[in-house]
Amino acid sequence: MNSGKVALGVLAAAATGAILGILFAPAKGDVLRRKIRMMGEKEMDDAKEKYNEFTDKVTKNYEKVKENVTDFAHKTMSRNEAEVKTAESN
Repeated sequence: MNSGKVALGVLAAAATGAILGILFAPAKGDVLRRKIRMMGEKEMDDAKEKYNEFTDKVTKNYEKVKENVTDFAHKTMSRNEAEVKTAESN
């Protein structure tokens, strides 16, 4: 199971638990709605932060792979050119 799915599951479970806790706690309707809205906003902020961290990590890994592939391609091309020159001189 990848870490993204685990993080999403943990966030969903935490949000569900928090909402159920608020719903079953005695409070006036307007207070309850305000608490739910505040918790929803907090959960959205947390989810956005996790999403941004994830996309940053994916972007960094993509750039590393791209750089490695480019380096490998250049080295391979240089080696092939050297072998062609050697073959032509023989």
